[in-house]
Amino acid sequence: MIAIIDYGMGNLRSVQKAMEKVGGQAIVTHKPEDILNAAKVVLPGVGAMAPAMEQLQSLGLIDSINKSIAEKKPFLGICLGYQLLFESSNEGGNVKGLGLLKGTVERFSNDVKVPHMGWNQLQLTDRAGVLFNNIDPQACVYFCHSYFVRPKDGNVVATTTDYGVEFASAVCHNNIFGVQFHPEKSQTTGLTILKNFINL
Repeated sequence: MIAIIDYGMGNLRSVQKAMEKVGGQAIVTHKPEDILNAAKVVLPGVGAMAPAMEQLQSLGLIDSINKSIAEKKPFLGICLGYQLLFESSNEGGNVKGLGLLKGTVERFSNDVKVPHMGWNQLQLTDRAGVLFNNIDPQACVYFCHSYFVRPKDGNVVATTTDYGVEFASAVCHNNIFGVQFHPEKSQTTGLTILKNFINL
């Protein structure tokens, strides 16, 4: 069973339906015990880091997230859920994230249209790993975000994307995976990525 964490931010049902379409069993939940009992965990989300962290804290979900990571369960962050994996964001000041990976979340410059919305290309690195099995090295996926992740360790970067700056559009580190794009909206490529996660 895959637990999709519901903390009130994002269209979680579309992630659940995409998971089920490629053969996964998924529940949408805000219960810590469901997360702890799941085989795999997904943290989706749309919005800003500060209210997201407040919601996770108020629902008592941070401890179950940390325990799931410690137990080596495959853990996937999507969009805002990806950004939450890191230490901090400069959105609305200096906001602390979950700190599961080292790095910061920064706003795109005014040199490009913000938010970055629509289809853009992935460039797979040699560290892309199993999440990107059977994915075209320059596949296109769907983005919608105003902030991007800047990891401190380049070795965790699985894919990059160019949007005024070359940013880390996906990371893989041990059992932690994160994607800035929306796989549930990225047609065949996104469904393949979700299937790869289910098959881990």
